[in-house]
Amino acid sequence: MPSPVLRVARPTNQLQPVVDFYTRGLGFDVLARFDDHEGFDGVVVGRRDAPWHLEFTHQHGVIVERAPTHEHLLALYLPELDEWRAALERLRAFGATPCQAANPYWDRQGKTFEDPDGYRIVLQHAAWR
Repeated sequence: MPSPVLRVARPTNQLQPVVDFYTRGLGFDVLARFDDHEGFDGVVVGRRDAPWHLEFTHQHGVIVERAPTHEHLLALYLPELDEWRAALERLRAFGATPCQAANPYWDRQGKTFEDPDGYRIVLQHAAWR
């Protein structure tokens, strides 16, 4: 029986800058892309071997607001020090700078970054228990 796959979908006004942040900045792969599918353009990103992915869409003629709060975030647990450092370096090379997390818990073992829409990504140097 196949395992479930989690897809988190989110609208954006800045489809290509958001895709660049997650691919060039975070190292995710483009898994699928669609143009003008019933009025929507979209890109699905993630890791080919992971049971989750992110979908970013833009509906033609619709403008969406930025992230509503600093607590709207994704946390990526990276337990291997080399992998965590490489992810931080990739984001910095992309031009992203860390920001202070709204919840101080995330600053103890992680670094928080904002994507072009103001949604936050925590790179947590820890294993999920």
